[in-house]
Amino acid sequence: MGTEALARLRLLQLSSPTLPVGAFAYSQGLEYAVEAGWVRDENETADWLAGLIDDTLAHLELPILFRMQAACTRGDESELRSLAKRIVAARETAELRAEESTRARALATLLADLDVGHAREWRETLGMAQCAGFACAAYAWKIPTRDALLGYAWAWLENQVACAIKLVPLGQTAGQRVLLALGPALERAVETAMTLDDDDIGASAPALAMASSLHETQYTRLFRS
Repeated sequence: MGTEALARLRLLQLSSPTLPVGAFAYSQGLEYAVEAGWVRDENETADWLAGLIDDTLAHLELPILFRMQAACTRGDESELRSLAKRIVAARETAELRAEESTRARALATLLADLDVGHAREWRETLGMAQCAGFACAAYAWKIPTRDALLGYAWAWLENQVACAIKLVPLGQTAGQRVLLALGPALERAVETAMTLDDDDIGASAPALAMASSLHETQYTRLFRS
């Protein structure tokens, strides 16, 4: 098998919902948004997620992931750690910070167990933010940076749609329509992320912060965030 084909397979593995990092347990505020009546149907689900793609993915996670993969290429753990701290600082609620930490540590442990790249020696740094582990694996598996960003974005969107199917609820076909509708938004988000200046990195999603905060005291919950 050629190197490019193997890299594509590794990207599918890294962005798969079967990756044992617990992504399925988190709705990232969507559960409260549904409870509050902010998201009630397919169109409102697509609108909610489109806003998060633009306000958080395109301007926070993806540009930092872009820089993290460059840091891994240089073997610069110090820069990787600095970028991980920046992500953690941008998480506005206890739930979102807990999710970041829990999933990051799970991915760091998995990559270390699989002996991927620098995962063993950088395990503490990778355990700070999910993007750090993703970038480490993407570099080790020779996944092109743009493809890695698209894979990360797709994994996020797929998990959010899976949550919406359970919560709104949406039918399976409606969920696929949302994925189809938002595919171009992911592509635009990656293009934005790869050209964003350092000073422009940062998330602005007040509704997400409110939903996440209020979810902490929501009476009944399926998800941890």
